[in-house]
Amino acid sequence: MSVTLTEVLASLNEIAPLTLAGSWDNVGVLLEPEAEDASVSVGLVTIDLTEEVLAEAVALNAQLIISYHPILFGGAQSLRQDNPHARMVMSAVKHGITVYSPHTALDAVIGGVNDWLVRSLGEVHEITALEPAADHPAPTGMGRRARLVKKLALDECVTRIKSYLALPHLRLARGHDGLIETVAVCPGAGGSLLAGLRDVDLVITGEMRHHDVLALASRGTSVILTDHTNCERGYLPLLLKTLRGPELSAVEWHLSKADSDPLLIV
Repeated sequence: MSVTLTEVLASLNEIAPLTLAGSWDNVGVLLEPEAEDASVSVGLVTIDLTEEVLAEAVALNAQLIISYHPILFGGAQSLRQDNPHARMVMSAVKHGITVYSPHTALDAVIGGVNDWLVRSLGEVHEITALEPAADHPAPTGMGRRARLVKKLALDECVTRIKSYLALPHLRLARGHDGLIETVAVCPGAGGSLLAGLRDVDLVITGEMRHHDVLALASRGTSVILTDHTNCERGYLPLLLKTLRGPELSAVEWHLSKADSDPLLIV
């Protein structure tokens, strides 16, 4: 069984409307070697599209890869076999694989990556977007700020986030030793949204500039850094569950086994 690429793309835009993406972002169909009326029977979901992930897609005979991060960012001046990224793009075209990226649209939408990440500490309320999306219901938009239903010690926050993200290690900057009540999050690189905050006890993101961390800690805000993709990848099983719903149930969806964060603490 299969559905047309046009139908899949329409459903993906309903899940995470591309109009919610950051103005700087590159989202939607980034590689389209087949016509939109082509059939999609197998799809692969990943955070990053690497040569290893592409080999996995080829082995699965996938016609579509949903890569959370865009594979094309900025202009390419050449496509050569001695460039791994260019080689991967050409291979995807050769095998007729469409590549789609939702990126910040999936972050901003209600029920998306931000809402998943802000619940890493347990039950929260008073959830707002750090950068609300105009003409959309709250808390649609970039980043999230929330209040914990139950205040937690910072060490307990660390334990919960490690468990939630299935990580053995995090990076922590202690802002103060009091209980944590308010938290702000941004998946990936959250410095632009989080660095200027002055009214939260804890911020959680993947990566942030050293001086931004220092500034937050000096104002009494603790900082937890997971490395970039480690606060994004755990959302993919939820996306997969949505994709396997009634509208796209004819497609055989797979979660990449080759996708992983490129950085390890050794």
